[in-house]
Formats: sequence, structure tokens, C-alpha cells
Amino acid sequence: MALFSGAAAEFWMRYIHYVFGILWIGHLYYFNFSQMPFMAETDAPTKSQVFQKLTPKTMFWFRWGAMLTFLSGWSMILHKAGLGVPMSSGWGTMILSGGIIGTLMFLNVWLIIWPSNKMAIENATRVAKGESAIPGVADLMARAAIASRTNTMFSMPMLFFMGGASHIPLNLSPEKSLVPYWATFAFVIGLIELNAIKGKMGPLQKLVAAIHLGLALTLALYLAMEFLAG
Repeated sequence: MALFSGAAAEFWMRYIHYVFGILWIGHLYYFNFSQMPFMAETDAPTKSQVFQKLTPKTMFWFRWGAMLTFLSGWSMILHKAGLGVPMSSGWGTMILSGGIIGTLMFLNVWLIIWPSNKMAIENATRVAKGESAIPGVADLMARAAIASRTNTMFSMPMLFFMGGASHIPLNLSPEKSLVPYWATFAFVIGLIELNAIKGKMGPLQKLVAAIHLGLALTLALYLAMEFLAG
């Protein structure tokens, strides 16, 4: 059957990528669109119950969805490169832009969001047992919230470039170097990621602002591709 032939390997990688990508980004949007506003309005006993009973489940699917999306995504990129598709092409520039942003989002999940929530789960469990609270949990959760909002903003260009790589024609000029684009990309994305690691929530406090900034970032990066490399 053609579906199980060696030539179908890319299809299965793409299928896995879609399934776990929906699982990951679906949970990201659930946290930002629903759970974070709910937690800001509810009382302390309810928050404790959420951390003890709900967060372990949601964080499990969230972080492993991110892991398998990351692995399947880069498997597809490396598979294409192995087939001779140049990474300096329009497809390669778009897919690498989305892939790098997706990688930063993955790292934010595993290095900031999950460790902070893991500590919050442990803290809620300890307090419920009458034990002393773990110092600094509030600060950790504030950092996790910034990283989560940053990932929400990053998801806009990430999804655009992942989908656009195969569907939006981008003809790059052979006479132009890609260095100006990648330098601009690294500077802009690097500043945003630095803020996720060390900065403040700022305008990302409002979900609508995170969405608007994500769309603006998408447009800016796409225009940079067109004008700096096209």
C-alpha cells in the first residue's frame, strides 16, 4: 500500500507534527485564553485545587505535545534537506524562520513554564498538607506567565511561516545575500526572547496586545524577507 511505503515517510512525519502541534498549541491557547483569566479572578482554595488536580494533567500533555512537535518538525526539515531542497530557497527561509521560533517556544516550555509550574504543583500540595510554603513560587509563576504570553505572540509568525512555506510563493533574488534578513531576524526575535527570560510582562499583560504584537511581528518578518532578500 502506498500509504505505508518508504515514500510516505514525510506524510507520517507531517501527520505526527500536526497532531502533536494541535495538542501543544491548543493547550497554550487554553492557558492564555481561559485558565490565566480564570486564575486571576478565583479564590485561593480554588487555585490550590487547580494546581493540585488540573495542572499536572494539562502540563503533561502540554510539554510532551511540545516535545513531539519539536522532534517531528525538525525531522521533516532534515528530511527535506537530505532530499536536496536548499535551505537558502524561499521555502527554506520560511520554514527555518518558523522552525527557529518554534524551537524557542519549545525551550520556553521545558526550561521556564514547566519547571515553574512543577514547583507550583509541589507548593500547593505541601500547603494543602499543612506544610510550609516554598519561597519564591509567585516569582516563578510570574516568569512562567511572561514566557507563556511570549509563546502566544510567537505562535502567530511560527504558524504563518510553517503554513506559508509550501503555499506562499517567495522568490528570493540570487543576487542578494540572506545575511541582512537573518541578522534582522536574530536581533528582533532575540530581544523578545531575552524579555521572556529576564524582562517584564509589559503590554503582554493583555492577551489582545499579545495577539496584535504577534500579528505585527509576522508582518514585519515577512516584509523583511521580501525587501531584504527578495
